[in-house]
Formats: sequence, C-alpha cells, structure tokens
Amino acid sequence: MDNELPIPRKESGVFWIEVDKIKPNPMQPRKEFDENKLGGLAESIRQYGVLQPLIVTRKEYEVPTGRVVEYELIAGERRLEASKLAGLAQVPVIIREEPPEQVKLELALIENIQREDLNPIERAKGFRQLIENFKLKHHEVGSKIGKSREFVTNTLRILMLPDEIQEGLSKGLITEGHTRPLLMLCEQPEQQTLLYKEIIYKQMTVREAERISRRVAVERRKKHEEPLDPETRFVEEKLSDALGTRVSIERKGDKGKISIEFFSNEELNALLGRIRGLYEKQEKEDIAENFTV
Repeated sequence: MDNELPIPRKESGVFWIEVDKIKPNPMQPRKEFDENKLGGLAESIRQYGVLQPLIVTRKEYEVPTGRVVEYELIAGERRLEASKLAGLAQVPVIIREEPPEQVKLELALIENIQREDLNPIERAKGFRQLIENFKLKHHEVGSKIGKSREFVTNTLRILMLPDEIQEGLSKGLITEGHTRPLLMLCEQPEQQTLLYKEIIYKQMTVREAERISRRVAVERRKKHEEPLDPETRFVEEKLSDALGTRVSIERKGDKGKISIEFFSNEELNALLGRIRGLYEKQEKEDIAENFTV
C-alpha cells in the first residue's frame, strides 16, 4: 500500500466518500430501523441522490504496509443505510474534527429526536448513557436536546418496566402512552403483566388502561386494609382464569359482590358463553355423580 493517501473528491466543502469506508457512530442510540421507511428513503435516494450531506470525522490508522483512512459517522445514519440499500458507491459528507464521546452521543440523540426516528426504548437508553457516562443531571440532558426535565425523567422511567414490556413497546405492540398505567403497577408484577396482555389482546386505549390501573391500585389499598381471606382470593383467581378476564370479589361478612370486566358487546357475549359453558359442565358433572351414587 502506498504511503500517499488518496484525497476524496471535493465539491464546495463537501467530500465524496466510499460508503464502505464510513463506520457507524459507536455512541448511536438507535439500534433498529423501520424497513418500510428505510426502503422509501432508499428509493428517493436512487432518484434524487443524497440531498443532505452526512457528517463524519476522519480517522487514520498505521498498519505494517502504511496508513489506512476511515471515516466515523457523527450524524446521518439513516441516510447512510438507505444509500447502501440504494446501491450507491459514494455519498456526500462534511468532514469535521473529532468531537468528544459525549458530543457524539448528543449529536446522534438530537438528530434522531428532531426527526422522531428513535423508538421510546432507544431514546431512554440514550438518556441513560448521557447520565451514567457523563454524570449529567436530568435537566442538563433536557436542555441539550431541547426538552423539559419532566420529559427526560418520564422517558427514563420506561426502563423500569420488565424486558417483555420494553420489547413490546419497541415493536409497537403498545404505545408510549400505555406505559403510564403499566408503571403504576410496578409493585404488582402479576397485575402489570396481566394488564400488558389485556392492552394487546383487547386493543385497549390508554384511557381504558389507566382506568384499570387506578382501580387495581384502589383494590390493592382496600385489600391491604381489609385483606381477602385465602379462600375468597382463590375463588377470585379461579374465576379470572376460567373467564379469561379480570374478576374481583368484595366481601362484607357473608355478603359481597363479584365484578367481571368487559370492554365491548362482543366480549360480553363471549363471557356469557363461557359462563353458560361452565354451568353446563357443572350440571353434567352433578348428573354423573348422582348417577354413580
């Protein structure tokens, strides 16, 4: 390899660099790309080219045969991935001096947040990187990305959710709004998981999920003050399993009330069918028992 390094083609301050020489930003918070959106951008790039140059920093390495030049991406990862998909050999870049690691992360976060390209989990993990790696306060992170301290704090709370729920949020099975009622149940993991599954299978709105979450919190407080006896709790759990929905029992001495949840006429009819089926099953068992006797 010749020690003389090739000079990239330059046009008005913009250089043209081979895509295979551009390495990703190691501080990039985004881990997933929407394939449909990326495909749309790739098609646009095929027709019109890359309209906005990528931002990179130049790196040189000594090897036994000479020096190698690479470029590290600071901003423009979607454009780079779409350019590869479009089959481009070169892309336009602006070469900047290498910034500190913190600035790399800030730039990647700012670009993605401004374009709304990060999913909530990626955004939360990016905020956590800034806080843990660079000892920033929540309000300092907010000021750097143009958001409030409350926005940063609420985003970080998402990482308190179990991995299963975080994955569902990343995949779009639930919305970021659904995380609020789910976070209310952090001290009740079984109820939290149940509500998460109900949100998906029953296609609950955020308002419906919040109503359930508040009611569960109230019931928990009541049960803490007047705990259900083990037999009643057992019946409550058996009914919930049999009917496939949330069932709660309130007792006052020998009297009480059973509450069965449903969210549509179709679900109510399905519940009636299950109850009828349970009743008929019990009738057959009683007849068989009497016949045996």
